[in-house]
Amino acid sequence: MTALSVNLNKIAVLRNSRGGRLPDILQAGVTCLDAGAHGLTVHPRPDARHIRHDDVIVLGQLCRQRGVEFNIEGNPFAPARTGYPGLLALCDAMRPAQVTLVPDGDGQLTSDHGFDFNRDGPALQALIPAFKALGCRVSVFVDVGDPAVGQAAAVGADRVELYTGPYAEAFAAGQPATALRNAADTARRAQAAGLGVNAGHDLDQANLPAFLRTVPGVLEVSIGHALIGEALYAGLAATVSAYRRIVETH
Repeated sequence: MTALSVNLNKIAVLRNSRGGRLPDILQAGVTCLDAGAHGLTVHPRPDARHIRHDDVIVLGQLCRQRGVEFNIEGNPFAPARTGYPGLLALCDAMRPAQVTLVPDGDGQLTSDHGFDFNRDGPALQALIPAFKALGCRVSVFVDVGDPAVGQAAAVGADRVELYTGPYAEAFAAGQPATALRNAADTARRAQAAGLGVNAGHDLDQANLPAFLRTVPGVLEVSIGHALIGEALYAGLAATVSAYRRIVETH
């Protein structure tokens, strides 16, 4: 069965837009886990525009208490600064089960592309051992269709996360077949290189079933933006439970 990890960044966006502590990030995490999520994901950025350093600590402690996966995403090349100690330092403090390396710049609204292994491979290969020394499984964000996806194994990664934004756009346009075929082919190339396959970005209740039926061996999906949006209408616990049913049956 594919594991469901709920990304809580958007809860933090709502809180930060007003200040204070509501909606409460810890209560949201507890609700998601009680409703059946297999783990939690956070993607702290250096400008702290949503998930902050203190959120990482609180949610990491929650996951440790519950015995579930905590996944920290981030750019391993972003330097530390006030309020952001750097991705490696966060992982050193919390020892998450998984760290997902993503090549997003400071000004990026959201993650929208994978690593270029020809350009970034040597730097990743130099950094990944430090994360693995902390006991973290290392996943790297990749583009569907990248012919070099197998190089993720050569730089030391354990898994890749398929960037599913283009698939979600194709699905919304009513033309998902090519995007699904490309995602399945990319997953198979990664698996042939010995890599596990995760997926995430703009997956929702409408497009997730077809993705899981078509793309072989998806170990984990990380879902945040769509899930939180759907939860505004149906409620957070009910929405997480609906996603849990999808990953259980597809």
